[in-house]
Amino acid sequence: MDVNKIMNDLERKHPGEVEYLQAVHEVLESIEEVYNQNPQYEKAKIIERLIEPDRILTFKVPWVDDNGEVNVNLGYRVQFNGAIGPYKGGLRFHPSVNLSILKFLGFEQIFKNALTTLPMGGGKGGSDFNPKGKSDSEIMRFCQAFMLELWKIIGPETDVPAGDIGVGGKEIGFMYGMYKKLQREHTGVLTGKSLNWGGSLVRPEATGFGNVYFAKEMLATKGETFQGKKVAVSGFGNVAWGSAQKVTELGGKVVTLSGPDGYVHFANGMTEEMIDYMLELRATNNDIIAPFAEEFDGVTFHAGKRPWEVKVDVALPCATQNELNGEDAKALVANGVICVSEGANMPSTPEAIEAFHKAKILFSPGKASNAGGVATSGLEMSQNALKMHWSAEEVDERLHTIMVNIHAACVKHGTREDGYVDYVKGANVAGFIKVADSMLDQGII
Repeated sequence: MDVNKIMNDLERKHPGEVEYLQAVHEVLESIEEVYNQNPQYEKAKIIERLIEPDRILTFKVPWVDDNGEVNVNLGYRVQFNGAIGPYKGGLRFHPSVNLSILKFLGFEQIFKNALTTLPMGGGKGGSDFNPKGKSDSEIMRFCQAFMLELWKIIGPETDVPAGDIGVGGKEIGFMYGMYKKLQREHTGVLTGKSLNWGGSLVRPEATGFGNVYFAKEMLATKGETFQGKKVAVSGFGNVAWGSAQKVTELGGKVVTLSGPDGYVHFANGMTEEMIDYMLELRATNNDIIAPFAEEFDGVTFHAGKRPWEVKVDVALPCATQNELNGEDAKALVANGVICVSEGANMPSTPEAIEAFHKAKILFSPGKASNAGGVATSGLEMSQNALKMHWSAEEVDERLHTIMVNIHAACVKHGTREDGYVDYVKGANVAGFIKVADSMLDQGII
């Protein structure tokens, strides 16, 4: 495999799709050795088939706002690879959504889903619609219009979307209602549903919980635990919320959260009351983090800054892609960080990852450490198929087991001769082998 040639050809076909090209390049570098050791992959052109989506649906979404004005957004669904199961991946509603971002997320999802060992392929979708500042009626009308196109290509055994940034329980509910009306049946076609009609306990917290479970396993390889550790968390959504809960439960101190306006520093760590306040503040329909400093003593707000300048033992980037750059990584390393576990999708830039690897600290890519969300979506699919509802304890126990197994797979495929575990390589190789072998079994299709 000639990585440079493949990347040059891909960039020529998809110019300007920066995030997508970045994600593909990272994977190709990691799997080059194992790929070249298995000539059957080259013969079947596995890479050339894997890096292009099976199909992409792009559609317009016209809807009417509360003032009677007609608005038009773009909708997408990228069905990337279905070798091991139905396409599975979230829907993102955010102004930044474009095809490059969705292809990067869908490509990452292939390997993330494979690592869970659950039968799920990789996909992603969404729209450049911004739910912030919209009324419930406007969000409902948009979601219904969006589903009028999406329903044609999804189904419980075909493609099972979930939520993502900008798509929570409310949006899932509106979309499911329209899907059910069009399809005329109750199915497990969407995950992240309300508990009243097929949802799973622990799903909102699952990505954050899984991220912390993975970090816990990484720390254990060094004989360490979360007890007494200072932990920097970025973001303000469900991943940050779940991470903060689980870190606190395991005896760690969450000392930061962040939003688009900056970050807050909790000098003595977050309390349960502060974690609960996250939900209250998010319910105000904006992402600003500053009110924390007004609500609680011992909390300071740092406008326009990111939390990576704070001296911590563990960093959990849980916001969005490329939020932690090379300079941030060097600052964390200089301040003595020992573990970085990604809760978001590709939040660390290539320069940041290089800095972490150079310092030989524990570093996990999102496709491994944030797989808890899609794993629990897979558990929701199982409950729907069985017409059963598991307890929170059952779901959490299964989630914990899945994350422990993902960690073991990364260690198996990522341990270097000097004993250092390259979790990026381990995750990519473990996920790739499962998908590539499945593609070989199923022929050239």
